[in-house]
Amino acid sequence: MSHHFIRFSNVRYSYPNGQEALKGVNFLVTHGEKVALLGRNGAGKSTIILHTNGLLLPSTGEVNVGDVPVTRKTLPIVRQSVGMVFQNPEDQLFMPTVGEDVAFGPLNMKLPASEVERRVAAALAAVGATELRDRAPWQLSGGQKRSAAIATVLSMEPSILVLDEPSSNLDWDARRRLIDILNSFSHTILLATHDLDLAREVCPRSLVVDDGRIIADNATDIILSDPYILQRLGITAPSVTT
Repeated sequence: MSHHFIRFSNVRYSYPNGQEALKGVNFLVTHGEKVALLGRNGAGKSTIILHTNGLLLPSTGEVNVGDVPVTRKTLPIVRQSVGMVFQNPEDQLFMPTVGEDVAFGPLNMKLPASEVERRVAAALAAVGATELRDRAPWQLSGGQKRSAAIATVLSMEPSILVLDEPSSNLDWDARRRLIDILNSFSHTILLATHDLDLAREVCPRSLVVDDGRIIADNATDIILSDPYILQRLGITAPSVTT
């Protein structure tokens, strides 16, 4: 289905201070692909992520979600397809309880109460957080907050899931649960991460971003076995398990 893909076509973006963050980015993520964005801090990964649902708009070039160009006019349509999980889960948790946070999106879609309830229950179950429904977000651990934030996005039933550093500050158990959630998501995923083991376990394909450009696009195993790329980006090769 066409609405499940993301295409960047010669995208350039400069911040108001004049910093050129993206310098002609081109890539296509097709239906059902799980793709990682890898690179140093400041390479442009988060800027790319923020373009996928129109939080930033290109200075030149075009971003498409399916057949829809991402513009100010198309944001309502685009944001129904693209669910974004921010690096800091507290940016997505602002209601008195987790259940109310997860219900917020479906309620704003004007869905019937029965459908809102179905989506909330399903989203919380998917992230293993049903028991958190009546908890206040500020009472949660880091891993619980991350799970709740992902549930707020899953309740919208997006075609594309976009995540910025989803495993940051998670303990081992929470990280393992995150990997299981991402592997069970049946649609398209684009995630920016420094966690190379996460990329290897979730994303068969990776894009390497450096100084606002895509410098490599290949199978993740090939990317992570290329000493030149790893050295150039200052990335430590992930551990090899047997």
